[in-house]
Amino acid sequence: MRRLASFGWWLLLVALLPILLPQALFTRRRAIRLSPASGPQAGIAGSFDGEPLRLLLVGESTVAGVGVGSQQEALAGQLAGQLAMRLQRPVAWQALGENGITASEAVERLLPQVAAEHFDLVLLVFGVNDTTHFSSRRRWQAALEALAQPFAAADCRVAFTSVPPMQHFSALPWLLRKMLGWRAYMLDSQLGEVAGQLSASHCRVTLEFTPAYMAHDGYHPSALGYRVWAEVLSGLLLGTLRRG
Repeated sequence: MRRLASFGWWLLLVALLPILLPQALFTRRRAIRLSPASGPQAGIAGSFDGEPLRLLLVGESTVAGVGVGSQQEALAGQLAGQLAMRLQRPVAWQALGENGITASEAVERLLPQVAAEHFDLVLLVFGVNDTTHFSSRRRWQAALEALAQPFAAADCRVAFTSVPPMQHFSALPWLLRKMLGWRAYMLDSQLGEVAGQLSASHCRVTLEFTPAYMAHDGYHPSALGYRVWAEVLSGLLLGTLRRG
């Protein structure tokens, strides 16, 4: 069924290419370019006693903190703070993100940077760039497996965030949003299956996509968006940790 849906998507893409290509080029020219979050990409959250939980986030621009000024406002800092409060335990966090990176590129460029380190919980945040780069289903699955397996083999809990629903990204024209949203949905469905096969968690989070939750580029979360995302994720990840 998924193969049939993917085939149908490609057929529709080809049919709509005369409309979608100008939209994509126009969007790229007028896109607002925001920088990654500045400051330290690692830290300790929570002034509690005890051994810190070692948390690693690996991913694309949201892990790099695009949309806010510092990692404390971004997903990594917000998530570490939420987990520390829920666990009543310090959280030693590290954010390893790159703007524009796909999952397969992360296997080559990001994974080697942390391969020798040990973590208790790893959150993998991918999907937007694989959607816009039209990554094949086979390449997407292989990359997800390659990213998760080294951490799982080291007795670390691994979780994936769901692929964002790109049909709500206001920076994109309506038709392009719909096509990319459909593609993102298919990649996320496949991600859920891969996560199940790897005994990893697939964290589905539903967020509002109103202006208050988005950075002014209409593409990345605002500080409020990151905070709410982290609040929901922390609850899901707490269950993951307890099952471990």
